[in-house]
Amino acid sequence: MPEARRIRLRGHVQGVGFRPFVYRLATEHGLSGYVQNQLGEVEVVAAGPAESVNDFIDGLVDEAPPLSSPSLVEVTETRVPATSEFRIIDSLADADAQVFVPPDYFMCEECRRELGDPADRRHAYPFINCTQCGPRYTLIETLPYDRLNTSMTGFPLCPDCEAEYLDPNDRRFHAEPVACAACGPRLAFERIGQETIAATADALAAAVAAIRAGEIVAVKGIGGYHLVCDALDEQAVARLRQRKQRPAKPLAVMFPVAGDDGLDVARRYADIDAVAAHAARGPVRPIVLAARRADCGLAKGIAPGLDEIGVFLPYSPLHQLLLDALDGPVVATSGNISGEPVLTDNDEALR
Repeated sequence: MPEARRIRLRGHVQGVGFRPFVYRLATEHGLSGYVQNQLGEVEVVAAGPAESVNDFIDGLVDEAPPLSSPSLVEVTETRVPATSEFRIIDSLADADAQVFVPPDYFMCEECRRELGDPADRRHAYPFINCTQCGPRYTLIETLPYDRLNTSMTGFPLCPDCEAEYLDPNDRRFHAEPVACAACGPRLAFERIGQETIAATADALAAAVAAIRAGEIVAVKGIGGYHLVCDALDEQAVARLRQRKQRPAKPLAVMFPVAGDDGLDVARRYADIDAVAAHAARGPVRPIVLAARRADCGLAKGIAPGLDEIGVFLPYSPLHQLLLDALDGPVVATSGNISGEPVLTDNDEALR
């Protein structure tokens, strides 16, 4: 005789691939029912043999996706649903809010491999993402976290992306920001008074050329603009400080990913201990402090009078592509005058 349970979960359960995970777990256990977003909570109804239902409930926490952190709020008996399928149903927008706004996540290893694979259809696509990485907070316009409630609603899915979005066995199943070069956002390179370079590859090449020429480029990443310049160019760093009105405070340096842990290039310039190395590769891609090597070739103006420098790795595919093309470190600091909010608006950035 089948049994059914209504399960409520809270915590990091939105924007982390949790509903697709619940769907797959329920399917593995042969259960029927549904999973639904409810403004910060997730509700699950699962029906089937008692042992399967109990194993499923245990798995909701024990086998949850790496970025999630679910907690069981309530498990109650309920009526066995009439359907024999398990479904992801539309989010409930008028439930009592228990809000968790999902943060943006750094690019995962699977997406990084696709980004660098010439045979992959998302090769060199600067906005690649999946359920385990990419923008969340930056895109959200209202909750619950569904594509229609994000800035991605203006980019209808192409047939290939839609097939991934609807395929329970694909890691982009219900990945709300999913996109590709055929249907998603594209890069553009703009200079005041000049024609915009609108093709993604050409725009990236123009940015690389400008940085190599000692210019400062405003790069719109996840969350807003960075001001970027060559970290080996003393004059470029001095101009960046002047424009940002930041005369002495240290500037962080972003290094290309290389080697088994990604830090081989950074180690040419800084002595990075095991603790700092572990942190630098962590899920929030923090800036870590490391002792400047005696033969460090970075511009002295990066951290005047200090023996340490701030080290961090690219956290988005756009930054990864930029650093790969430059094959060297850059200063990357928030695109704002010191003490002012970070710029996010394109027109404001041009001014």
